[in-house]
Amino acid sequence: MWKYFCCMDIQYTSAEAAIGLVKSGDRVFIHGSAATPLYLLNALLERAGEIKDVELVSISTLGHLDWSRPGVTDSFFLNSLFVSANVRDWVNSPYGDYVPVFLSEIPSLFKDGVLPLDVAIVQVSAPDQHGYCTLGTSVDATWTAVRTAKKVIAQVNPKMPRTHGNTQVHISRFTAMVWHEAELPEVDYGCKLDEVSKKIGEHVAGLIEDGSTLQMGIGCIPDAVLRCLTNHKGLGIHTEMFSDGVIPLVESGVITNEYKKIRPGKLVSTFALGTRKLYDFIDDNPNISFMDVSYVNDTAIIRKNPKVVAINSALEIDLTGQVCADSLGTYQYSGIGGQMDFMRGASLSPGGKPIIALPSVTGKGVSRIAPMLKPGAGVVTTRGHVHYVVTEYGVVNLYGKNLEQRAKLLTSIAHPDHREELERAMYSRFERV
Repeated sequence: MWKYFCCMDIQYTSAEAAIGLVKSGDRVFIHGSAATPLYLLNALLERAGEIKDVELVSISTLGHLDWSRPGVTDSFFLNSLFVSANVRDWVNSPYGDYVPVFLSEIPSLFKDGVLPLDVAIVQVSAPDQHGYCTLGTSVDATWTAVRTAKKVIAQVNPKMPRTHGNTQVHISRFTAMVWHEAELPEVDYGCKLDEVSKKIGEHVAGLIEDGSTLQMGIGCIPDAVLRCLTNHKGLGIHTEMFSDGVIPLVESGVITNEYKKIRPGKLVSTFALGTRKLYDFIDDNPNISFMDVSYVNDTAIIRKNPKVVAINSALEIDLTGQVCADSLGTYQYSGIGGQMDFMRGASLSPGGKPIIALPSVTGKGVSRIAPMLKPGAGVVTTRGHVHYVVTEYGVVNLYGKNLEQRAKLLTSIAHPDHREELERAMYSRFERV
């Protein structure tokens, strides 16, 4: 079919015809997060049995993917660069796997030919009068994928916001375009916070000075931190991702980005994920710059900003400060992502503070501070990179502390029900003869 845009005729095709460009043996990149092209991706999975040995490469994806239906895993192998909930079991099956890699380095996998791409499937905003679409909510490594893949298939969605920064892609770059109007997936962290998250939020907010540059993810703890910053001044944002929680602080003048050295006055990110309110907020907003992740997460860039506060979480931390943030034992739960990029970048920033914030126990009451990590657990952030650790029971700074000192400090912010066990483990390990 044809659609008309300001004196420009643009030809669109069907999902079936576009996905027909994918051949057996191809490596296919899938745009992620709120920009996951579900319509085209499910059309691709419907070709199970028709094509084979197709490798899917993605960072994080959202929405329902019926990967377990008969034939899909005979045709498709998922090689994930980060593990999201909808593909977690796929990655941990014989038909998928995970590539440990810093988020900042993923573009180089495509650009340098480590993982050369045959096809990139993306979701973009509608083209403007000059024929330019944008990558919308997720630039991340997609900026590089679109420029290096042999073929690019675009799902064009008028509900995708137009964004500023490294986001523009001319229609001439697309091998095929499919028009599909659909709501973007939404994630809402604005729900009522529990007391643990509130307490952690208060502790972290107490470490943040006026004029700081913030990096934080999405979830209950980052949202709790943002809610505690209403009396701060001159804060900036340079982060790999953000959600609805920043909107009130921008509107009230708490977040001004005025003291940043990198793109002052601009909120810098590589993707956004939240509710429709967030997507409307970023639509054609010139004060928000979505940039390639190799730039946003580059420690040499991050460290140039003043007082960078990097707030990250963990699944588990041992008594020496080793942080596991991506696996439950050998079960791959998420990925390295940008945690190390920003933990290191913050530590190199003048007045910077790298922070690991986590509840003291899991939902089942198991201590997240442990004598040793679970067998097979991956270390995302080394003990040499960890500075501040925060639970609902307080704040400790491990920087410059020896192993025994670290163990004592971490035990002091563990859940009271588990401190005796941790003290026994500490005594056994550090008993002096």
